[in-house]
Amino acid sequence: MPSTQTRYTAANVPYVRSPDENFAALDGYPFAPNYIDFEGLRLHYVDEGPRAGPVALLMHGMPTWSYLNRHIIRALTAAGWRCIAHDHIGFGRSDKVTDPAWYSIARHARACTALIEALDLQGVTLFAQDWGGPTGLAQAATMEHRFDRLVIMNTWLPHEGYSYSSAIRNWADGWQPGGMYATHVPEPVSLGGIMMLALGHIGMDKIAGILATGRLPALPDSAQAILDGYDAPHRGLDGTAYAGPRRFPLSIPIDRPDDPVAIDGARHFEILKAWTKPVHFIWGGTDVIFTAEWGRQWAALYPQARFDLLPDAGHFPQETHGAEIARLVLAHAASSAA
Repeated sequence: MPSTQTRYTAANVPYVRSPDENFAALDGYPFAPNYIDFEGLRLHYVDEGPRAGPVALLMHGMPTWSYLNRHIIRALTAAGWRCIAHDHIGFGRSDKVTDPAWYSIARHARACTALIEALDLQGVTLFAQDWGGPTGLAQAATMEHRFDRLVIMNTWLPHEGYSYSSAIRNWADGWQPGGMYATHVPEPVSLGGIMMLALGHIGMDKIAGILATGRLPALPDSAQAILDGYDAPHRGLDGTAYAGPRRFPLSIPIDRPDDPVAIDGARHFEILKAWTKPVHFIWGGTDVIFTAEWGRQWAALYPQARFDLLPDAGHFPQETHGAEIARLVLAHAASSAA
């Protein structure tokens, strides 16, 4: 695709910025943009709903952005909640540093901390999925006083004894030099294209044809709207704008117990074992990356935990079951407050 990007530098950090027009008229995402400064960069967040309402902090991972949480946001704000959903640097409407070495999971977590402190969020219900686990649960572990409830969905914290599935190993391998994703993202497989594969809108049997023709197959209008939503942040940007997404899979500390991600994850996992406030596990039952067996094992650490299985949901339950997730959380919040 032709690049229309303008390059910037802040504190000697090179970055690009998505054009505002990329985000016009996205299906189900009418939210006004908000920004804070993080290390000289613009970090975007959604802030919807009444300021006096219960606060939801909704995290995202890879290859998504706050668009993933749009269904939950609409349902919770309709129930009187205030919803905060930011985009990691490199994703969504946030600035995109083009130097891969800039990115780390610890830095993503610090950016989240900066947002929480800038908005002085209190009484937070955290929604953590995918990389939202390590980056979001870090906040609950280190700022427990700001959080009232955890909603944990298809994620993990690295810790001793955790067994990585073959699916997550294959995913990480695909981003190594010469791997399928490293070679074919952003063209012809965009981040939105990865989501189409993950959500089943494009069958895995179509990959050979995609690589041969250099384009995705035609999609129904409803699926095309979802594809457009996930592709919006990087539309018109060249491959250097994908440094952030590329770093996430390479940061999974598989067989690297001395990796800072593994060390921080294990520390937060141990701290959160002492969590006595409400915790609600909502799990996509068909996920082969973070399996339902793992979700139940994790939930069993907490006598107060509720576990809800969404049998036909996959790794991204917010996309396919967002309204149901909101309904379950609202019901759990009401029952635990009674």
